[in-house]
Amino acid sequence: MKEPTDSCDDQYLTFTLEKGLYALSINHVREVLEYVTITRMPRTPDYICGVINLRGHAVPVVDLKVKFGLGQTVKTINTCIIITEVNFEGDQTVFGILSDSVREVYEMDTGQIEPPPNMGTAIRKDFIVGMGRSEDVFIIILDINKVFSSQELASVFDAMDDKQAAIAL
Repeated sequence: MKEPTDSCDDQYLTFTLEKGLYALSINHVREVLEYVTITRMPRTPDYICGVINLRGHAVPVVDLKVKFGLGQTVKTINTCIIITEVNFEGDQTVFGILSDSVREVYEMDTGQIEPPPNMGTAIRKDFIVGMGRSEDVFIIILDINKVFSSQELASVFDAMDDKQAAIAL
């Protein structure tokens, strides 16, 4: 690994889902939390686990394994929630992602990142920024802004509004 730089453009938080190694640009990562209790929300897709309380704010949490058809995340001592920012209707919105484990912040120059493969991954090609490599292991770099459609995000936030309205009554 090269020496750290002042730029975050080439730094990626690596994490595991099933047996795969994935990454997000740290420009989209706010923090990493140990697993906390998740409150299920009605009328949301299966891959939406529910919401967590993050310093007084309800934050939706997604199980990417379910979204990608890899099964469901099973809570272990290594399970983490990665707090990310996604673009929703022109605003940055906070979202949590369940991961089997979080590895490290890994630095890759753009020259080290290959285009997404035409086949061979469990997830849609348009969700992938590119493929990096750590020794003999490929790292699938995700574009978190493309993993969820505007409709999917809207349904989550509508359900959150309904739940918060019910709590207020």
